[in-house]
Amino acid sequence: MSTQSLNPTFTTGGPGGRVRGDTGLLRLALRLDAIATGVVGLAALAGCALVDGALGLPTAFLAGLGAFLVLYAVGVWRIGGSDAPHRTAVRAVIGLNLVWFADSVGMAIAGLLDPTTLGTTLIVLQAVAVLGFADVQILGLRKARTSLR
Repeated sequence: MSTQSLNPTFTTGGPGGRVRGDTGLLRLALRLDAIATGVVGLAALAGCALVDGALGLPTAFLAGLGAFLVLYAVGVWRIGGSDAPHRTAVRAVIGLNLVWFADSVGMAIAGLLDPTTLGTTLIVLQAVAVLGFADVQILGLRKARTSLR
């Protein structure tokens, strides 16, 4: 009996290894996430002073958020660019997306930073989009795993 047959996680790269199998959906979901995140980040950076009143969110908050999102998008883009992304990196993106969703909804419910109705609506809409990316990334990770069987 070979080492591979004794260790079923060996073929998929183990919990911290690389994702193998059909990674097309996973990589697409990561790339689309990166594009959407980057666009939102750039829009927040470019328009923070113009939309702060309409959204009820401080300019400094929007500028900092925009800068963070652009940097995060670059990282997600790099992860999604690999034919065999690192499983730990993919799980980190999924986990961060789920935390982002929960924090955004919590912020909207609590009225943190006192956003306007438009601001609250945009917070919730982007949270739902981020949850959608996390869901498709989870599906892509599972599809890659099951394509090896």
